[in-house]
Amino acid sequence: MEEYERRIVVGICAMTKKSRSKPMVQILERLCRFDFIDVTVFPEDVVSEQPPENWPLCDVLVSFHSKGFPLDKAVEYSKLRNPLLINDLDMQYFIQDRREVYRILQEEGIDLPRYAVLNRDPDRPEECNLVECEDHVEVNGEIFQKPFVEKPVCAEDHNVYIYYPTSAGGGSQRLFRKIGSRSSVYSPESSVRKTGSYIYEEFMPTDGTDVKVYTVGPDYAHAEARKSPALDGKVERDSEGKEVRYPVMLTAIEKLVARKVCLAFKQTVCGFDLLRANGHSYVCDVNGFSFVKNSMKYYDDCAKVLGNLVMRELAPQFHLPWSLPMESEDIPIVPTTSGTMMELRCVIAIIRHGDRTPKQKMKMEVRHPLFFELFDKYGGYKSGKLKLKKPKQLQEVLDIARLLLVELGQHTDCEIEEKKSKLEQLKTVLEMYGHFSGINRKVQLTYLRTGKPQASSGEEDCHKEGPSLLLVLKWGGELTPAGRVQAEELGRAFRCMYPGGQGDYAGFPGCGLLRLHSTYRHDLKIYASDEGRVQMTAAAFAKGLLALEGELTPILVQMVKSANMNGLLDSDSLSDSQNRVKTRLHEILQQDQDFSADHYQKLAPTQSPSLVNSMNQVQNPVKTCDEVYGLIQNLTSQIRQRLESPTAQNLQLYHSESLELMLQRWSKLERDFRMKNGRYDISKIPDIYDCIKYDSQHNSTLGLDHTPHLLRLSRALADIVIPQEYGISKEEKLAIAQTYCVPLMKKIQLDLQRTHEDEGVNKLHPLYSRGVMSPGRHVTTRLYFTSESHVHSLLNMFRYGGLLDEEQDAQWKQAMEYLSRVPELNYMTQIVIMLYEDNNKDPSSEERFHVELHFSPGVRGCETEEDAPLGCGFRPASSENKDQGSLEDLSQDQPDQALLVSEPISLQRRSPMVRNRKTGSMEVLCEAAPKVAPLRLFSSGSRQSPEFKPSPGLGFEGCSMVPSIFPLETLHNSLSLKQIDEFLHRVCKTSDRPEPALMEAHSRLSSEACLRQFISNYTSGPSSPVTESPTPNSSFSQ
Repeated sequence: MEEYERRIVVGICAMTKKSRSKPMVQILERLCRFDFIDVTVFPEDVVSEQPPENWPLCDVLVSFHSKGFPLDKAVEYSKLRNPLLINDLDMQYFIQDRREVYRILQEEGIDLPRYAVLNRDPDRPEECNLVECEDHVEVNGEIFQKPFVEKPVCAEDHNVYIYYPTSAGGGSQRLFRKIGSRSSVYSPESSVRKTGSYIYEEFMPTDGTDVKVYTVGPDYAHAEARKSPALDGKVERDSEGKEVRYPVMLTAIEKLVARKVCLAFKQTVCGFDLLRANGHSYVCDVNGFSFVKNSMKYYDDCAKVLGNLVMRELAPQFHLPWSLPMESEDIPIVPTTSGTMMELRCVIAIIRHGDRTPKQKMKMEVRHPLFFELFDKYGGYKSGKLKLKKPKQLQEVLDIARLLLVELGQHTDCEIEEKKSKLEQLKTVLEMYGHFSGINRKVQLTYLRTGKPQASSGEEDCHKEGPSLLLVLKWGGELTPAGRVQAEELGRAFRCMYPGGQGDYAGFPGCGLLRLHSTYRHDLKIYASDEGRVQMTAAAFAKGLLALEGELTPILVQMVKSANMNGLLDSDSLSDSQNRVKTRLHEILQQDQDFSADHYQKLAPTQSPSLVNSMNQVQNPVKTCDEVYGLIQNLTSQIRQRLESPTAQNLQLYHSESLELMLQRWSKLERDFRMKNGRYDISKIPDIYDCIKYDSQHNSTLGLDHTPHLLRLSRALADIVIPQEYGISKEEKLAIAQTYCVPLMKKIQLDLQRTHEDEGVNKLHPLYSRGVMSPGRHVTTRLYFTSESHVHSLLNMFRYGGLLDEEQDAQWKQAMEYLSRVPELNYMTQIVIMLYEDNNKDPSSEERFHVELHFSPGVRGCETEEDAPLGCGFRPASSENKDQGSLEDLSQDQPDQALLVSEPISLQRRSPMVRNRKTGSMEVLCEAAPKVAPLRLFSSGSRQSPEFKPSPGLGFEGCSMVPSIFPLETLHNSLSLKQIDEFLHRVCKTSDRPEPALMEAHSRLSSEACLRQFISNYTSGPSSPVTESPTPNSSFSQ
């Protein structure tokens, strides 16, 4: 071999902490394996104290700025010796200024968040215009709605703040350079900083994940995902104390962005931050020289790329032999399954919000010009309706109410038509709590061209001519502390539906989901309607699901999507068909006589046992309403007596409510329930049940007499009114359901169809993923949090939309019988769809995908639930596979195994597991599930969350218990994706009226004799419960 004396010297000029770091040492060791490359590290004392002409000589310079590094001297050395620069030194001045970084990114056409610069520079006053409002800032004419990000212009300053809107709880998240296990902290401070220069930018919703990209030249980029420091501020660390990160695959567009960043900043070795949001990728920071930590593959690649770059540039000049090595493309690793093993691909859940305070409402007609001015100011005339929720808007309404009350006090003959009592109530409610925060009150204004029609109750004295506004004030309905615990505990339990869901991971149960999520193979999206209680339920659920810590506000802002959803989970107004149904329902319930066979036929044509049982309890609706009204009068009388007690002022009820507020709540129901004409307002029945259920659970320590009786009667009435408001006949139920949930069903259909379209998903890079058995797999989870109306409507779609024929499918018939016995869809009701894939089946085969449908009626009621209907259990096992336990053996910590799905599938009528029917405990999946079938999502072994430790006899917050949640019940576990897709397509085809095709699967009993026979089966006294007769196990296949 020919001897070559000339060798290429690579000089490392940096602070010792950087030049002697583990990644640098690993890479330099590999670089020295090149035959003609030597490495010399400049001593820090030489760099700091000696002039550049005394520094060691080198042919290639690797030099980069960090705290304390003399960049000016390095630039001088570069000009003096003219080495090959791996990272340009002049550009490193720009990297230290975020303003320059953003300018360069913008010039290169690289996507970055919308931003504005606030320069507090006396010489440039035109760049220092800041207007701060409650929920936005205006920076030099550019408006940024909260949430927004505030970054110091100096890149070395890591004190980045994120400000949250008042609707999410306000305050700010303060990010900083990692200290121990924390990288940020939540602060209640909502005002921006008043000294220093900052960049203000739009907050990008990334679902709690940041992507860090590391380039080595323009053609190589390594990407890692980590938990966003803004989420809960806790740094995830491994057993060695290193921050947990997982390599992910970059899309083709992101690779092009990496190339552009590398070339634009002239930094061969360069790190930058990428935000994946709304289907796009945005660069939000460029860090300059950065290495990946703890990746041997990266160290190999980096040394190889740098060595080849050096040799390519200098080998010809030094007459050294070198040729570019040719390497084959890396083949990605693809996970496989075998036998009847199926892979969980998608989980879709529709969930009702958690326990809330009673909703309250007050209506009044207003005609004062100030109300019309407010209506016009916020664009009410565009649609004829206006919703006011922001603190500033509510303050304006309060100011008008105060002004009108003052005028009324001064001039008794003034022309203010608004009723004084209603204005006082408006003022009182808006002044509650002393401040406006969160979404706990709202005002709706509706334009009435000819004024409000005269009320049939005779409530209005006279009908005024001309236009008016209907003002509806809504308050209450806030998520309670018990509701937060319910949602968080359910989130914890939900982990256990994923493969490897049992065992322990970082001190938490449900390791399969947590590992899936922490390795960025979990594509999670959470949606919520615009109601505060729904959004907070979603945030609390996410906190439990992902084992997050701290306040709900940062989780809500980053994880929960609720804006611009075009009616996906919200519905502001009732349809004509629903109004007609309510009118008919009210007419039937206003008749002072016992229910006859004709009433049963009119009110219960679907022959639902839960409805028939409630009618049997009520018997005569007017007499029952009389009794309920008398009990309410008795209740308000008892509360007034308590108020006269000397200790009443010190008595604190649940969730900081006072006895006065409780009395106001019940007095309003007493006034509104019985109208002036002596008839009852049936629409108040759900509100009465709502209030007595709340007080029975949370204020039972008051010991008010007759509350159990009031609860029993109001529940029986509510079990008739509430479900029937969504349609009495099957056709009406479908028609009303379509007005509510067609957008949601279209979205569910899209979720199932897009399971394979995973370009936007954080795909794990297989070659860098040691310890993860199936890096290519990811699971899609879509969670939809909404209110009672959407849950009723969606369930009616599945029940009456012709998904399956009950006569042909015994499992579906059994499921429909179970649903017909469920009287109430309570808080935390869940409808869950799970999609599995069998990779051994042909992609075009119907057997390739397997769909399961599950349901839980949510929170258990306050009273004893011995009559609660029993379903078939959660994912019941095959009779042929009894030895293997349940379909999903969650007792082993094997998170990366596919899921066993056996066939055919048998169902058990009764669960062999003993059900805990006691209230006052939150049931979650036990830590080591026994191998029995069927497996229940919530087992009978109850465990309370670490945060929820009630005192004996007192309960949560010292005055109430958190009730348990019914287990998930499997409605069907052998559906094909084609069946579900065709069903969703059919029911979404028209939202104007139900198609005739939807009715084909239904048969109705027309014979009055048959109907009477059916009624008699459930008639054994006015309050007899519906009991379930045991039936033998059956086996069915699809």
